Amino acid sequence: MPNNVFESLAHKDHEQVVFCYDQTTKLKAIIAVHNTTLGPALGGCRMWTYANEDEALLDVLRLSRGMTYKAAVAGLNLGGGKAVIIGDPKKDKNEALFRSFGRYVEGLAGRYITAEDVGTSVNNMEWVRMETNHVTGISRALGGSGDPSPVTAFGVFHGIRAAAKHYHGKESLSSLTIAIQGAGQVGYHLAKHLVQAGAKVVISDIDQEAVKRATNELRCTSVSPDEIYDVECDIFAPCALGAIINPKTLPRLRCKIIAGAANNQLEDDKSAAAVLQERGILYAPDYVINSGGLINVANELEGYNRERALQQAENIYTILTRVFETASAQKIPTFRAADNLALERIQAISHIKRTFTGYPGGQIRGVS
Repeated sequence: MPNNVFESLAHKDHEQVVFCYDQTTKLKAIIAVHNTTLGPALGGCRMWTYANEDEALLDVLRLSRGMTYKAAVAGLNLGGGKAVIIGDPKKDKNEALFRSFGRYVEGLAGRYITAEDVGTSVNNMEWVRMETNHVTGISRALGGSGDPSPVTAFGVFHGIRAAAKHYHGKESLSSLTIAIQGAGQVGYHLAKHLVQAGAKVVISDIDQEAVKRATNELRCTSVSPDEIYDVECDIFAPCALGAIINPKTLPRLRCKIIAGAANNQLEDDKSAAAVLQERGILYAPDYVINSGGLINVANELEGYNRERALQQAENIYTILTRVFETASAQKIPTFRAADNLALERIQAISHIKRTFTGYPGGQIRGVS
């Protein structure tokens, strides 16, 4: 761990970070609670083969902060949190490991609610549920919502419609070419919506079985994982891991719009935004357009209703439209407009809590 860990936390405004280790199960995990002004921190548990503990800490701090903004701009009464488990999701998963993680979640007494994420599944969350009720994303048979990826994809689809409307003046996707990076669950369901809407879809993934599924069932065309950046298209939809919009890939992009499901798509917000603005590429802030997954699991907390979750995910169209209009009116990057809208809501509720209850915490400093 870095020597300046407390300085790092202060800079990122986190309320609490918990390091979890269990010698018996070999659990190495980090839980980060960023902000609980609007409600308990809800965010998925990612399992990944991080190169080292520093990399895992940086990831969980960045992801948990993003969840705060995602919940706020989506209008949910939830805060932001995230967890990461250091390990190989293809080799290291077992009941004992996830039950051990569940005991750490239970120890936070509801300040953090976990869910599935990259490298974890509904089945894993059911193991966690054996130790705590502070978990979402469980199977529908147990009263949960099951796999959130269809709702995530549904929200991204409507976000893409909003982006097309802002850029082209019409929301129809018919005849548009859309390049999807990532043919996993979200990417597959998104491709299905886009094909049904009349779009031409080009898809790529390191998993060739996932690519075959999309090309065979949806009649998408495919390119290699590296070639996806060079596809001439109207919309580039990142639906894999983050930081893929960077100095190496930006010059290669041949799109008008970036709108996809991946988290933390911009490696560096400020520098990437400047290049995107210079090239006239419209960026749909990732944590806004992909909030359907959070919306879906958040519905479990009140008794899951699929129709309500889909209606809320469809509202991403309206939210993104407001983001685009705010960015245009104020001449600021779209990610900054989204941040400001989220901050306005958090600060307003924080003020109410301080005024009426003497609530001392939960503030976030403004972004620069």
